[in-house]
Amino acid sequence: MGELKDRLQDDLTTSMKARDELRTATLRMVLTAIGMEEVAGKAARTLTADEELKVLGREAKKRREAAEAFRAGGAEDRAQREVDEEAVLVTYLPAQLSDEELTALVAEALAESGASGPQAMGAVMKAVGPKVAGRAEGGRVAAAVRAALA
Repeated sequence: MGELKDRLQDDLTTSMKARDELRTATLRMVLTAIGMEEVAGKAARTLTADEELKVLGREAKKRREAAEAFRAGGAEDRAQREVDEEAVLVTYLPAQLSDEELTALVAEALAESGASGPQAMGAVMKAVGPKVAGRAEGGRVAAAVRAALA
């Protein structure tokens, strides 16, 4: 098991003993998502730390999007539950990059790749991906790259 998954399991046990319903439900959900990812594909496997973080990030993003959808539909109580679940998940994710830090990483990747113009988007995204490594959502990274290439 990965280090993150072990920590999530330990925290789940602690939250169950503390009768923290929100944290317990959220941790169960993310552990299930990690388990599903482990058995997806042709053979079961253990996820790397990066893969575990990607699953966690994807689950946090789902909560954020669901909260927006519930708010748009007028279901504020359900939106708040999604926001609360996302807050639990965010504590396990690496600190997100500020806009300035992201812009600097994109500029660095641009300089390294020597790319220019909108057609270089893929090459720059490929170069900046490992530098960002889960510390910014793909949409934010793509927007920063697009702005730098413009």
